[in-house]
Amino acid sequence: MPDRAPQQVDRQLPTDEARDLISLVRDIAQREITPSAAEEEDAGRFPREVFTLLSDAGLLGLPYDAEFGGGEQPYEVYLQVLEELAAARLTVGLGLSVHTLASYALATYGTKEQQTEHLPAMLGGGLLGAYCLSEPASGSDAASLRTKAVRDGDDWVITGTKAWITHGGIADFYTVMARTGEDGPRGITAFLVPGDAEGLSAAVPEKKMGLKGSPTAQVHLDGVRVPDARRIGEEGQGFAIALSALESGRLGIAACAIGVAQAALDEAVSYAAERRQFGKPIADFQGLRFMLADMATQIEAGRALYLAAARLRDAGLPFAKQAAMAKLHCTDTAMRVTTDAVQILGGYGYTADFPAERYMREAKVLQIVEGTNQIQRMVIARHLAGPEER
Repeated sequence: MPDRAPQQVDRQLPTDEARDLISLVRDIAQREITPSAAEEEDAGRFPREVFTLLSDAGLLGLPYDAEFGGGEQPYEVYLQVLEELAAARLTVGLGLSVHTLASYALATYGTKEQQTEHLPAMLGGGLLGAYCLSEPASGSDAASLRTKAVRDGDDWVITGTKAWITHGGIADFYTVMARTGEDGPRGITAFLVPGDAEGLSAAVPEKKMGLKGSPTAQVHLDGVRVPDARRIGEEGQGFAIALSALESGRLGIAACAIGVAQAALDEAVSYAAERRQFGKPIADFQGLRFMLADMATQIEAGRALYLAAARLRDAGLPFAKQAAMAKLHCTDTAMRVTTDAVQILGGYGYTADFPAERYMREAKVLQIVEGTNQIQRMVIARHLAGPEER
């Protein structure tokens, strides 16, 4: 069946620089990411060389200060870069989102000295980060984490296990939340842990339904010694830092979800235009045309929602509710759209010869990571009706 190139998304970008940036990202995606995406995902291969290329191109620190090697781009632009990369390969888009999340604590709460020492390498020096909050027994209830950091002179000794860590075992640095005080959220502190720290190791990566090229693993910290100079923020501030990071991170997941959904829609439109049944393209059948119209409408609505939240963030206004809404709507949309894409391709959609089945498998995890969609509904409801009675 002949290939039909998808139409590029018509983006509303604030500056000529942003338009040039999107053109650069599309060029990298077309040349370096898309051609090998299916084969490498099937083989479970992580494309570290792509992240080196993104770093060299200045794309690993887009929303952060230029003073420390960042791109100083608004979130409105950064998220659209994520969407383009996720449409090419979710392992890359999600990887950039997680790296940005891992860099957030230091970039936002670190001292000037810490930022000067560490951020240039994190944002533009080819390093790759991981974010360590969840544990085997504390996922949605992250405030109950048990990983401990005990003060020993000028150092902290960290012991515990983190779970579901994207880039676990391959990251160059880990932003780790550990308990330094009382039970509950006020006893947690954030640390920047080097990837080669003695006592840090990773388990065998999880065998996942999708996103096979992105390693997800438990990370073990067995008496890892970290100097107090690598503590981020104040003692006991770690949970507030973690939640603040996740508010922005959820927008990254939303953008990635729309990227996957857009790729699935493009595949469905291309197939429907070429596949002929009963003497004409199946795109001429009204029932299928309505499916495509609904898919496109859901995607546009999701894109508008995450961009509206991003613009609130860029303006320094509260955006937590809108971020939760965007994460909820966009990831649910990705699941619906990818499922419909498989249906439109019929039997071919269920085979690995076409990417629709991969998009469907990958979309599912986006409803789970960085706060399940049930948690997003709780967050939204609290903004509407106040906290639940205890």
